[in-house]
Amino acid sequence: MAISLSKGQKVDLTKSNPGLTKVVVGLGWDTNKYDGGKDFDLDASIFCVNAAGKVNSEADFIFYNNRKNANGSIVHNGDNRTGAGDGDDEQVSVDLANIPAETEKIAFCITIHEADVRSQNFGQVSNAYVRILNEGSGAELIRYDLGEDFSIETGVVIGELYRHSGEWKFSAIGSGYKDGLGGLARDYGLQTS
Repeated sequence: MAISLSKGQKVDLTKSNPGLTKVVVGLGWDTNKYDGGKDFDLDASIFCVNAAGKVNSEADFIFYNNRKNANGSIVHNGDNRTGAGDGDDEQVSVDLANIPAETEKIAFCITIHEADVRSQNFGQVSNAYVRILNEGSGAELIRYDLGEDFSIETGVVIGELYRHSGEWKFSAIGSGYKDGLGGLARDYGLQTS
């Protein structure tokens, strides 16, 4: 049975699931009905950060145009441009046993593509969540439903996998950014134009 988290909660992943090395991180969302006249395109982005909370290089920023990290231990499984349908809108495969040693945290984010141009924000998004599945069995292990706490934000750090005493844990973050992907990239140490 999956553990359901609230914002700020942390839970052990590998210690309570001995032998677990491969997981799938599913991210999903719906958009509220609105009359802006433009389609929504939400995107999952992943930042692999070191102990200082920064990426070591652009290869540690994984998204629809850079679908895996340098050693292939984290793979973005494709861009969903509409969010239509039930279930996960985008998924990321993570091989925990092969994550590079310098990667201390893996931050999972959802951003709205061209939010400024389209006048869109997370106030128009509902049912956003992140969940972690056992890749082998498909069983849902952890789930965090974001809630409706946002209005002007165009990007959200929804959760983080992180190392602690040789084990992997998950933290439900739910932290919004009003300057979307650009703000996230700057905070994680990438140069933005």
